[in-house]
Amino acid sequence: MADRRRLGRSDIEITPIGLGCAQMAMTGMTAGVYPTREPNAVVQSALSGGVNWFDTAEGYGSGESERALTTGLRTAGVRPGEVVIATKWLPFGRRASSIARTIGDRISALQDYPIDLYQIHQPWGLSSVESEMREMARLLRAGKIRSVGVSNFSARQMTRAAAALRAEGVELAANQVQISLLNRSIERNGVLDAARRLGITLIAYSPLHTGILTGRFHDDPDAMRQAPLLRKVMFGRARDLDRSRPLMREMGAIADAYGVSRAQVALNWLIHFYGDTVVAIPGASKQQQAEEIAGAQTFRLTETELGRLGELSP
Repeated sequence: MADRRRLGRSDIEITPIGLGCAQMAMTGMTAGVYPTREPNAVVQSALSGGVNWFDTAEGYGSGESERALTTGLRTAGVRPGEVVIATKWLPFGRRASSIARTIGDRISALQDYPIDLYQIHQPWGLSSVESEMREMARLLRAGKIRSVGVSNFSARQMTRAAAALRAEGVELAANQVQISLLNRSIERNGVLDAARRLGITLIAYSPLHTGILTGRFHDDPDAMRQAPLLRKVMFGRARDLDRSRPLMREMGAIADAYGVSRAQVALNWLIHFYGDTVVAIPGASKQQQAEEIAGAQTFRLTETELGRLGELSP
């Protein structure tokens, strides 16, 4: 069984790897990028591999992902409260008052599975961060959510949100940002330092850099050309393949030594290189992928291996 980590300063304990559920929406912002046709099998495989938490969002198909996730949990015999669920409020074109008005929609889409972590999906709402945090704190005090998080917040925005929440007697638990061996911007932009100072967990999304760190596109460059346009625009640039070849060779050698995949090496580096501050939410469109990502937390790279991959990371 995978070790557990505390989510921020909350009383919630999570495995170093959770399952990102954007793939479970067939419509919305992720449609056609990495869809899954077998959400129940994906959820079951993640659970069987020891994963104890799942991240979804209102923006993933207007509740479609949330419903698919909780249907999968129910099919697997998981009762409400037995796993940790994180979801997000979408701020585009909305004011902070929408947070309270729409919480019932989130609870309904989650089919009465509780919200353990409720996150502001982007820092681009019509209200101030302070107003949004006050609304979140009210939901927490009302027992509708267990902890508060943000997503895609800069160091300054995260610090501001944490201060606003603290004024309400609540700690900011998490900030969800892009982190991977090919995206280490948290080390330069202040997010990592601020998170450590404030006791905030960083949740790494796109931890495999949209599949590049699996080695699939290095092995078959034609696969990149055939990928959906949105996927290529988001992360899948050809230059990422060229600059990461030395890294991939080292990852391949380490993977062979452990009898694991390159993707598992990339995930294991991510959840250990930064200590307990960073956890990851890779997604899975197939049952086999869910098994693979869960297995990434069953071994541990040595300090030498962590450092070597860090040196080769462009």
